[in-house]
Amino acid sequence: MKFYQKEIQISPKKRGFHLITNEIIAAFPELKEITIGQLQVFIKHTSASLTINENADASVRTDFESHFNKIVPENMPYYIHTYEGPDDMPAHIKASILGNSLHIPISNGKLNIGIWQGIYLCEHRDFGGARKLVLTAFGN
Repeated sequence: MKFYQKEIQISPKKRGFHLITNEIIAAFPELKEITIGQLQVFIKHTSASLTINENADASVRTDFESHFNKIVPENMPYYIHTYEGPDDMPAHIKASILGNSLHIPISNGKLNIGIWQGIYLCEHRDFGGARKLVLTAFGN
């Protein structure tokens, strides 16, 4: 069994949902060495998250942002953790809802995701900065 791991940095993104599938594939050519296996993608932050969804129509990502802002609003009077700004506590909640890691099958050196699926970096802060991902691939 082969194991590969690397940490990559994703350039700062504005608040919203961003496709990063191609960035991950480009940064991790070792995927081609695996015939059957798994890729784990882990984000090392508490105010951004990862998910897999629609990769063709950008309006899906806009709707995700709108909906998450509605279900987890800013400036709620019961938030105690507010010293980093009004987007901070909602960002932590959104990140917990969506999660910090993904597991994706690798088949014949490629990510085995659906034709309309892509990996999203979900940036929940107005100015979140660069984000670090740990990529771990393993298999035969």
